[in-house]
Amino acid sequence: MNDISNFTAQDFLDGQLLLIDKPLNWTSFDAVKKLRYLIRKKFNLKKLKVGHAGTLDPLATGLLIICTGKFTKRISDLTVQNKVYEGTVTIGATTPSFDLETAIENETSFAHITPSDIEAAVHKLTGELDQVPPAFSAKWVDGKRAYIAAREGREIELKSNKVEVEKFDYHVESLPEIHFNITCSKGTYIRSIARDLGAELGTGAYLTALRRTAIGDYCVKNALTVAEFERQILPE
Repeated sequence: MNDISNFTAQDFLDGQLLLIDKPLNWTSFDAVKKLRYLIRKKFNLKKLKVGHAGTLDPLATGLLIICTGKFTKRISDLTVQNKVYEGTVTIGATTPSFDLETAIENETSFAHITPSDIEAAVHKLTGELDQVPPAFSAKWVDGKRAYIAAREGREIELKSNKVEVEKFDYHVESLPEIHFNITCSKGTYIRSIARDLGAELGTGAYLTALRRTAIGDYCVKNALTVAEFERQILPE
């Protein structure tokens, strides 16, 4: 999908699957809300169903599949597809959110870490895993999103989920950064993989960059940025 300029109101109502490259610091709902606003404004629509297939954290960029109209019924089928991510983990410290949303703490030395240590840790985090989601996540706990309680400083307990890391490629140019490319199942938290990698190495770790490059057969290289979508649907 790289040209929506000729779409009609009926096209969006009948259903479109839109590939969007989510900007940094936007929530997935921010992107949904923006596209809904632009489409409704263009065609003077009072109502239009719009939803996304798979949340991306605000500090992540990359592929977001947004469905309109009757295609919102396909969201559940899209969310179960495997995801592909690339990014960076930094070892030698932790953060409460497992990424850069919260302050760095527990800094420790990583000078003793060897290539074989990293290889062994990555091996343990490949395959089927029992993964505990981050407290700073959209999981529901006692009727509230977990991140609400976490941001209020309250202790919460999240149950582990069965996930699968099908592929975990990595390369190290210089520590403390470890660059990765991961293919994983629905429900896998890359921030939790960063935390668990730090635990395996005994150094702590947190996620410092994340980009989703694919969902099933859909790739970010075929996606529009929000700005490109806006220019096509509301040309000056």
